[in-house]
Amino acid sequence: MICFFEKIGKKTLASFSKLGRATFFLIQVIKACLSVFLRPKLLLAQLYSIGVLSFMIITISGLFVGMVLGLQGFYILSDFGAEETLGLMVAASLVRELGPVISALLFAGRAGSALTAEIGLMKTTEQLSGMEMMAVDPIKRVIAPRFLAGFISMPILTTLFSSIGVIGGQIVGVIILGVDEGSYWSQMQANIDFQGDIINGVIKSIVFGVVISWIALFEGYDTIPTSEGVSRATTRTVVNSAFAILGLDFILTALMFGDI
Repeated sequence: MICFFEKIGKKTLASFSKLGRATFFLIQVIKACLSVFLRPKLLLAQLYSIGVLSFMIITISGLFVGMVLGLQGFYILSDFGAEETLGLMVAASLVRELGPVISALLFAGRAGSALTAEIGLMKTTEQLSGMEMMAVDPIKRVIAPRFLAGFISMPILTTLFSSIGVIGGQIVGVIILGVDEGSYWSQMQANIDFQGDIINGVIKSIVFGVVISWIALFEGYDTIPTSEGVSRATTRTVVNSAFAILGLDFILTALMFGDI
């Protein structure tokens, strides 16, 4: 029994210790972000690696999610004779919830895991230590550009996901199932609020981008410098990012759309 509580205590202390290191790491990265603008080529290279290379999976997923929403929404709304509001249902679902959340999960799986593996490999091969020996700060040179790229890319990818999803809903609802095209777009335009829906969705995507980039970069930077350590860090990035996204989504939704 004593050993059981001892293990719990050790794990709890280890968790708080890691949280402290992660917080200190985030403060260092935020301070280093200003220096990135003096080297725009570093930022542009990471924007391509993190954002542009994630474009395909985001757009294809957005298209199919929108098509599924259009199909399911039509059959549900048709029971109440409200097929004309299909555009509103698809747009509201994507802009408020599915767009930011699914984009963030895809971003964590594709870009987040790649960031952790890349930084972890650099640590394993002592590239980060070599930079420090040459008086080059790896936080400024390696970490900060990737953090900023994730911060910038996430809202753009989310916007693309939601936009393509709305088009996917139109393909199914208007072209295949015969919903009036004018009603599809007019209901959406009349009832989707720019500040209450679109801006709140963008805020969610920004928060998710910061958290995913933070988790991915810290796990790579803090990993045990072995092949097994890098693989475990990559797994932790995807799992912890998923938990963080879903938990933050609940909190943000309660603050934005609830009475909390």
